Amino acid sequence: MKYPYWLCALTLVVAMQASASIRQAPEPELRDLMQRTVAEAGSFQDRFDAEVWLLDMSTRLKRFMPDAGERLTLLRLVHQEASKAGLKPEWVLALIHAESHFDRFAISSVGAQGMMQVMPFWKAELGRPQDNLTDNATNLRYGCTILSYYLKKENGDINRALARYNGSLGKPHYPAKVLGFWQDFWYVRP
Repeated sequence: MKYPYWLCALTLVVAMQASASIRQAPEPELRDLMQRTVAEAGSFQDRFDAEVWLLDMSTRLKRFMPDAGERLTLLRLVHQEASKAGLKPEWVLALIHAESHFDRFAISSVGAQGMMQVMPFWKAELGRPQDNLTDNATNLRYGCTILSYYLKKENGDINRALARYNGSLGKPHYPAKVLGFWQDFWYVRP
């Protein structure tokens, strides 16, 4: 359902005023950063959806990434790449939570790299040896594409798709961990 822009803006202003009595008003730099991030977030249906999702997820992500600019940039990328791949952005956040705890320089014991722990052999498979898997945009593009492929291969079964992503098909531990993070930290009620 589409709401007129003025109604959304009014609702947001009233909500911000009500919450201002509970917490301190955001710093002007953060407000400016949020406005720029929303303006660049083309994967959302409308500006209001972008503002609500980005603010909600930024608050949840703060414990892992204290820098607001870094958080908002990552969230915009997550939403963009997940949407492009037909995935729920919150699933991608849960997977990143499980794989790297939002450490873009994470390297696993088997050599997987970046936030989504992508195996470097994919660069050779794609003929793109120059790609940097610790670059969040690159890592998210690879990881979301891989997860989307496995989700389609498994006919929408997220448990099996996650197990394939992790290389642990037939073992329930990894999908349970990711979906646990999704339910406990990243789930958004409709």
